[in-house]
Amino acid sequence: MIRPPRTLTAQLSLIFFIGLVLAYGLSFASQFYERYQSSSSMINSIIEREVGVSVAVLDRLPAEERGAWLERLQGRSYRYELGDSSSGPVLAPLPPAARAIATALKQYQPVFSGSAEHFQAHLALHDGQLLNVDVEPRDLPVAQWLPVALAIQFALLLLLIWLAVRIAIRPLAKLAKAAEALDPNAPGQPLAETGPREVAHAATAFNAMQQRIADYLKERMQILGSISHDLQTPITRMKLRAEFMDESAEKDKLTHDLGEIEHLVREGIAYARSSHGATESSRRIDLDAFLQSLVFDYQDVGQHVELRGTTAALLDTRPQGLRRILANLLDNAVKFAGAAEIEVGHGADASLSIKVLDRGPGIAADELAEVAKPFYRIESSRGRETGGTGLGLAIAQQLATALGGRLTLSARPGGGLCAQLHLPGAARQPHEGPRRTGQD
Repeated sequence: MIRPPRTLTAQLSLIFFIGLVLAYGLSFASQFYERYQSSSSMINSIIEREVGVSVAVLDRLPAEERGAWLERLQGRSYRYELGDSSSGPVLAPLPPAARAIATALKQYQPVFSGSAEHFQAHLALHDGQLLNVDVEPRDLPVAQWLPVALAIQFALLLLLIWLAVRIAIRPLAKLAKAAEALDPNAPGQPLAETGPREVAHAATAFNAMQQRIADYLKERMQILGSISHDLQTPITRMKLRAEFMDESAEKDKLTHDLGEIEHLVREGIAYARSSHGATESSRRIDLDAFLQSLVFDYQDVGQHVELRGTTAALLDTRPQGLRRILANLLDNAVKFAGAAEIEVGHGADASLSIKVLDRGPGIAADELAEVAKPFYRIESSRGRETGGTGLGLAIAQQLATALGGRLTLSARPGGGLCAQLHLPGAARQPHEGPRRTGQD
């Protein structure tokens, strides 16, 4: 079973090609038929004139001289014979060539026998001698270059159709790519508002929609940041008032609850600020030294964090944003697994890869895509000690996008979680010898 083409380019090209071939074929067929009719009429007119003249010449020649003239008077598709000839079935109806000869020899009242492809006209001259006109009508010749010309025309037609469809579909393909690349966490590139009127209008509408989405999300982040910031003042007053309360279980519970609220407010402010990570200026850093410094900070407070691998790369990035990403990932790993590893290297496309690995309980495959959403927590418990605020990975995801990279989560072979940060490639520097990666 022949399946129809799946792409719009192929479908439109096929429709246009079939339509144009049919139109071109009908036009060619009508012109060829008209040429055939005209040529047949002209050939039959020539046969009528030549046969009429030839028979008249033979009729006026003496009987003994007629045999010498037969070969001189014959044409490409007819010849003359003297004497009685075996006649086949009577030819009826007469083909066009026979009708032309009958018109030319109507005074002799010829009788026709044979078939349309090969027939004979039998007649008697004025002295009673029998004469036969043997005719084999030939088909009209077709030029040898005609099929080649048709093939070239069809190939050129197909090429022009393909180019026309590609040009027409290209704006649609660009619009689809722009829609796929539309990311609420990163500003998108506006489409060029050029080209035909319809294409320019679609690009303008898409750019306006993209700007409205960006403004809406920016407004939401500003509201979240403002609310979180304004809540800090009443929380601080409540904590001060709690300090003047008498020691009791209620005071401890209130202080604990205020601490959780304060932590949630700070995370909300950090999440709102992470959507504008591009506000930090970019600087060039030694990635190996940067990661070693981060690892030493954790080791200095007794956390089991190790670094594996080196890159000898100088990276243009926003250091505070990169530190915040890795710190969020390391905090989660230490919280749930008690230890973490950082593995750094180069990807196949010359990009940089920073992995934060742990041997904790991991995350179910159906929840890997959900944990990066704001306020999503895996545990049913809503306590900060177990579930946190649900903003750590969301902040890391926002900042990774702001840095021009991407953050992916996957299950680690053997158990645990692998959080991998992909960053654009960087310039390499000469290796300066071994670096410290363990605890002093």
